[in-house]
Amino acid sequence: MKATETNFLKFLEGKHQFIIPIYQRTYCWTIRQCEQLWKDIVRTGKDEKASGHFLGSVVYIDRGLYHVTSVPQLLVIDGQQRLTTLSLLLAAFGKAIEETETKLETSLRKIESYYLFNKEEEGEEQYKLLLTQSDKDTFIRQIEHRELPKNKSIHIQQNYEFFENQIRQPEIDLTILYNGIKKLIIVDISLDRDRDDPQLIFESLNSTGLDLSQADMIRNYVLMGLEQKEQEKIYNQYWFPMERIFDSVDSTEMFDRFIRDYLTLKSPVGSIPNIRDVYRSFKNELDSQRDPSIKDIVADVYRYAEYFAKLAFNQETNEKIKEIIADIKSLKIDVAYPFLMEVYDDWIHRKVIINDEFINILKLVESYIFRRSICEIPTNGMNKTFATLSREIDKKNYMKSLQTVLITKSRSQRFPTDEEFHRQFVIKDIYNFRSYKYLLRKLENHGRKELVNIDEYQVEHIMPQNPHLSLEWQEDLGKKWPEIQAKYLHTIGNLTLTRYNAKLRDRSFIDKRDEKDGGFADSPLHLNRGLQHLKQWNETEIKNRAASLAEIAVKVWTFPSVK
Repeated sequence: MKATETNFLKFLEGKHQFIIPIYQRTYCWTIRQCEQLWKDIVRTGKDEKASGHFLGSVVYIDRGLYHVTSVPQLLVIDGQQRLTTLSLLLAAFGKAIEETETKLETSLRKIESYYLFNKEEEGEEQYKLLLTQSDKDTFIRQIEHRELPKNKSIHIQQNYEFFENQIRQPEIDLTILYNGIKKLIIVDISLDRDRDDPQLIFESLNSTGLDLSQADMIRNYVLMGLEQKEQEKIYNQYWFPMERIFDSVDSTEMFDRFIRDYLTLKSPVGSIPNIRDVYRSFKNELDSQRDPSIKDIVADVYRYAEYFAKLAFNQETNEKIKEIIADIKSLKIDVAYPFLMEVYDDWIHRKVIINDEFINILKLVESYIFRRSICEIPTNGMNKTFATLSREIDKKNYMKSLQTVLITKSRSQRFPTDEEFHRQFVIKDIYNFRSYKYLLRKLENHGRKELVNIDEYQVEHIMPQNPHLSLEWQEDLGKKWPEIQAKYLHTIGNLTLTRYNAKLRDRSFIDKRDEKDGGFADSPLHLNRGLQHLKQWNETEIKNRAASLAEIAVKVWTFPSVK
């Protein structure tokens, strides 16, 4: 390794090309980072006593071993964001000089010739900086001041426009700005391919985990040591499509979660990595394998990423399965994902189970999760339950084995029986239950062929929430009406759905029942069946309705029947 402190503009001069390897993350600096850089440059330019402003390091390795060209090509290991951002600033600065005809010791022609282009070269070799494929075209067109492509890199466009707008501010003196740019200093770190390990250096430069996500670190580790052609082949075939999956939600956090779940299901004992340390766990997993094929590993990761996307991002194409997955997702128990990804693989890739079995397994998991939620069984051990579940079942007798395993679990892992579920269902505070909309939707649509969209309805308390009930309500409920209201107000027996919540409000039961426009007797909803025949609403009717709905719930969220 050779490290030298050098002036940034001097660093760019000469015939060479900085290549951002295909495995590096894309350009991601935002306006916030650009604002700070701009302030530093302007402040340094104004300060006559300041001899320079330190930017950080640029680490690179000679690409010559792989590529023989007339332009020395340098693979950038660290420093892409600074190189790209300052190149955008220089392009905007050069354009401003030409437009304003400001007399400086530099010009647009000099800036382009010295810092942005290798003027005597053709094709891609003419560019001093070559970004990765998703950024390359936008960057080239931006510094050439051409129309940007349709699938442009937003960060490149926005940051260039930011610098362009800042330069145009009336208080900006281009001489001071250039003075600040001239004072920029970096540490030029060139690596010896035969002596230095780029991955170890890369890790040490990013050891705090602040600059790069766990996903970035994993990608670099997997691809950095490969020959260029193999890098491009694996990246284009597997890694880039996988990045596109997670780009759709614009979240590196979700990629880290996926890798954690992937490592969990691959662990022989179902160990669960810390979400902040999935890179180390992934690296240890690869290092533990004998002669691992990087292509096979990345292909395997990509396959499971597609399963994860079906579960987490609603990307399943089978409508029936998509509906069940949406139900599971609404319960917010994503600790089941490691197990469900393996079930997906057993269905699609290994073909251990058929379509109907897969659907029944999803329904079983949904029932297990929901029943436990209703019975308020602590969830702190659920991640471990699902992490080890696939290792407990006999995949030659998949469904029956899974059912047996679940119903034989005890204590905090138990699958609530019909009796326990029924008992807790009728007394639970449903109105303040996190999944109350899911619950009411499933009850309403049980047995229906034409499903009801309950998002168009509001929850209605048949017995009103108002603590000062009318005399009619007090008479219906009896002398103990305050206790009855407190006990049953938010339970399933007293809740229904309506589109006329504001109209019904605190009115008497008879008025709510017989209202011509939106009354219970006029309702098309299954949840309101039976209310039209009642003459009053009291504790007995609330308990009867709760028991009736609980019987439906037992059929919706079934307990396994193993013979």
